[in-house]
Order: sequence, then structure tokens, then C-alpha cells
Amino acid sequence: MITKKSMLRHAAVVSAAVAVAASAGPAAADGRDRLRPVVERLTGPGGSPGALAQVDGRGGRHVATSGVADIRTGAPVDPRSRFRIGSITKTFTATVVLQLAGEGWIDLDAPVERYLPGMVRGADNDGREITVRQLLQHTSGLPDVLDYLSPLDILNDPLRHWDARELVDIALPHRREFTPGRGWGYSNTNYLLAGMIIERVTGHTYAHEVRRRIIVPLGLDDTFPPSDAPGIPGPHPRGYVRPAADLVDITRLNPTVAGAAGGMISSASDLDRFLAVLLHGGLLKPAQLREMLDTRPTGRDSGSEYGLGLEWLPAKDRPGCPRGFWGHDGDMLGFSVRAGAAAGRQATVMVNLNPGGGQALDEAMGDALPTALCGPAR
Repeated sequence: MITKKSMLRHAAVVSAAVAVAASAGPAAADGRDRLRPVVERLTGPGGSPGALAQVDGRGGRHVATSGVADIRTGAPVDPRSRFRIGSITKTFTATVVLQLAGEGWIDLDAPVERYLPGMVRGADNDGREITVRQLLQHTSGLPDVLDYLSPLDILNDPLRHWDARELVDIALPHRREFTPGRGWGYSNTNYLLAGMIIERVTGHTYAHEVRRRIIVPLGLDDTFPPSDAPGIPGPHPRGYVRPAADLVDITRLNPTVAGAAGGMISSASDLDRFLAVLLHGGLLKPAQLREMLDTRPTGRDSGSEYGLGLEWLPAKDRPGCPRGFWGHDGDMLGFSVRAGAAAGRQATVMVNLNPGGGQALDEAMGDALPTALCGPAR
């Protein structure tokens, strides 16, 4: 059911495309100077080797970088950098599923069993009780594969190919977190299954459909869905983890370990364009966009709510986003990314360290996107 609150948020985002806000918003007013403290805090003591922040909107494009892209050479971060976007991939996956729903190929309220017969079985997990909508909204109760696959498992063999079914089968023997539809719990398993549904319905891989339906029409030349290729094409920072005292370079990584849940590569420019077009109705029919923006509380301290592949975050203390903003986090070995949109602006923040940044970096990342997008807290 579409809630009144969700409809109001949707209307606020769409109206921003035609309304002219006073002073054109904080991004236009302050520009790069406002982003400079954001990236410097991200690369300060206890921070990441390098950082990038970019805002796009009516006031133009503003980019700031800090630190280094490569700790060995000391090369600076390129403003045009491409990087692994982790779970922001889920927004692309959800968009494709919703497009297929709008075309009549997928029923969001049908059981997963209809599309993947016999696949979701194990412990008390049952695809006959879980709907496609619950996968996209993280209300399925399915255990998260990453609770049973540690970063060290991946670091020990970073170039290994992983099948989506193989990853799902790691999670399913474990008990569900809650009865489907009765709670909220973030699970990468949900989106691995969503990618498999795309393939079953279309006869093409998830990556093929993302490329055909989103990347090519929008001209996202810096965006690549997952394949076995371990490198990042074009200008990019090295990606690092800190399993102990020293940084370890994990730039070369087979992204099939994340697949439709987190395997994509993109850039700040492409992510900002994707969110702008998506939220202004350029990728989904009105009915499906309303479905995407119909939210459930996450129970997180932030007070956020989750739709279908997008999260709404309140920002009452931010003058530039009085209604909050839409966005998604993305964490992949080597990179941590935040992207969001509000009031005719889109912003992306990236650091080239994950995991192992510690509390200082976590706090800086928590503040970085709201500050870049909405301005400093009051």
C-alpha cells in the first residue's frame, strides 16, 4: 500500500525538477568550498587514503578530492574516478525488477517460488512464503550470506568466481531472522535472488538487462555491471582493506562475489545522473516509482525507512533537506560509497578503504553525504 507519507516524499522529489529554490540551494551557494572540509575529514587522522565528493544540480557540478589514490606512488585522487559501488548496485537491480513488473513480467506480490521453483529451501526459509516485494524491501527474513562469508574468505582468493546460486546456498541452511513481512533486516541474499529472478524471466543475465535498460539509455559510460573481470577500467583509485595494522591492496577482485547485490563499478557523475533520472520518472512508470518509494521503517538509529532498493533518511537538522533525502550506501572490499538525492541535487561520496577504517572514518562517512547534499548541520 502506498502511504501518504511516501506520496508526499515522492511529490517533493519530482517537484524539485521544475521549482527554483531560493539561492539555488546550498550546493550552488557554497560549491567546492563546502565539499573541501568533507573530503579532508574523510582523509584526516584515522581516515581513508583518499576521498572524493561530488554534487550535481541546478548550480552546476562541484567536485572535491583529498588524499591519495595510490599509497605506493602518492598519486592524487582523479575527480573522474571510477570505483566499486557495492550495495548501490541494489538500486539498479530493483529498477530492473520494477521495470519488468511494469511490463507485466513480474508480480511483486507473487511468491519467489513462482520464478525460482524449489530454490529457496533450507532451515525455515521457504520461497512459497516470501514475495518478490519482500526481497526488494529486505522484509523477507532471509539470512544474509555475508554473515557466513567473511572478508578473509574473499581476501584469501580474491579472483575466484562465485555463482549466485552458490552464495545463496551458503545462506539458506541458516534460520531466518523473522517471519516474512513481520520485520526488516538487510540481507544481500535478497538481491542475489532478485538477480536470479531477472535472469529466469528475461532469459538474460542481470548484467545484460542492467546494461540494456539503464546504462545504454542513460549513457552511463563509467558504469559496469559485474562480470569476472577483476580490474577497474579507466581512472580509478586503488582499493584498500586494513585487516591488521597495514593496508592491503584489494583493487583486483572478482565482483561475482557480490553480483546483483553489490558487484557494480561506476563514477560519481554516473551515479548522480542515474539517481536524478530515476527519481524524476525517467526509468520507471509512475505506478512502479510509487512502489519503489513506499517505505518501511528500518529500526536503525538514523530513523531511516527503506523502499524497494532506495532508502529514505531524515535530515531535520539540515537546512537544505527539510524533508530528508533518498539514497543508498555501498560498501565493497576496498571502497565505501554513499549516494543520495534531494531537492534537485544529487551527491556521491567515496573513500578507497573498506573495511578497517575505524570509528573516526565511520563517523565521517555518516556525516559526509548529508553535508555534501544538504549542507552542514545546524
